[in-house]
Amino acid sequence: MRYLFIHQNFPGQFLHVAKALAADPANEVVAVGEARNLQGRSPPAARIRMLGYQPHGHGHKETHHYLRDYEGHIRRGQAVARLLLELRDKQGFVPDVVVAHPGWGEGLFVRDVFPAARHIQYFEYYYHGTGGDVGFDPEFPSTLDDQLRVRIKNSTQLQSLVACDEGISPTQWQRSRYPAEFRDKIEVIHEGVDTGIVRPDATAWVEINGQRMRAGEEIVTYVARNLEPYRGFHSFIRSLPRLQALRPDARVILVGGEDVSYGKRLPEGQTYRQRYCAEVQDRVDWSKVFFVGKLAYADYLKVLQVSAAHVYLTYPFVLSWSMLESMAAGCLLMASDTTPVREVVEDGRDGLLVDFFDHEALATRLAEVLAEPERFRPLREQARRKIVAEYDLATVCLPKMLARLKGDA
Repeated sequence: MRYLFIHQNFPGQFLHVAKALAADPANEVVAVGEARNLQGRSPPAARIRMLGYQPHGHGHKETHHYLRDYEGHIRRGQAVARLLLELRDKQGFVPDVVVAHPGWGEGLFVRDVFPAARHIQYFEYYYHGTGGDVGFDPEFPSTLDDQLRVRIKNSTQLQSLVACDEGISPTQWQRSRYPAEFRDKIEVIHEGVDTGIVRPDATAWVEINGQRMRAGEEIVTYVARNLEPYRGFHSFIRSLPRLQALRPDARVILVGGEDVSYGKRLPEGQTYRQRYCAEVQDRVDWSKVFFVGKLAYADYLKVLQVSAAHVYLTYPFVLSWSMLESMAAGCLLMASDTTPVREVVEDGRDGLLVDFFDHEALATRLAEVLAEPERFRPLREQARRKIVAEYDLATVCLPKMLARLKGDA
């Protein structure tokens, strides 16, 4: 079988399934991504051939602001189509199965180049003016203009929903955001967690700024791709004064960059870290708060393994891999009581849920967990059991994904 994967930042969600397919010598696997994102990277497996495309411009400032993203997506789609025509006509590669992420437009015209292939698209998030991320946070109120804009923001995905044969979403809630007319096309299959690697380690330690921190100590952890409101950074930072008043020996490790992945950007030169740290500046002992930026994966896992309490906050939005990985690592998870989280976490059984905005309650619950770690040990153990049973890469998720791509499901 011939497989074609398309993702602007390949491998993205396709890492494990692409590697598994490439391991079979009967398969040929080609991956397409944006050239600048692939530059300097080795393929995730020896038998995966990676090709980079160059986007030709973005949406113009003269274009209506609802349509600028869509114009950029069309330009990406055209760049990918040109690359695929060369792959087909000059190299003779015609895939049996195409797997694409539609979010940035790469998949818009793939069926036109390969009409006979089976087309599977990864549907991550469909925007709504209400009931999801838009308008959730009163600090960032939505306007009618925002609601109209996000309706048009779905245009690329709507084209993909019509054109694909099948779709995949990682969670039931994310699937539920898509129009009812198309949901029958979409199967829920998570990418999975490698629970052989992501596991508890009672001997784990990390060293930051000359301080060694070990599993079993009062260490609170927080992880996000970037430190921003969509992942509750402001609520977490606001919890620190009360947390330190209740547990003065607690140390806090924050993993994440200072860019913006989702939501509104601040004026040039400003970051959400600066804004929210300044808000509590004189009420926090910063010698016990460690911002470590983005970490290599092995170092990030060590942070989870030393954690006495791991905080995961999110708008109603895409569920982060880090939440599932924290559970697999045996963390005591303190998470926001928001819809995507509730799909996985049962309050008081495999984690603790708190109101996203109630930073005082967050601090109080964290202090309780730090004061009585043995009382909450069963939650940590059950969290790992759940991930092993329902989200394990090798035994649950990867077999489902392979069956879907091979047409066996």
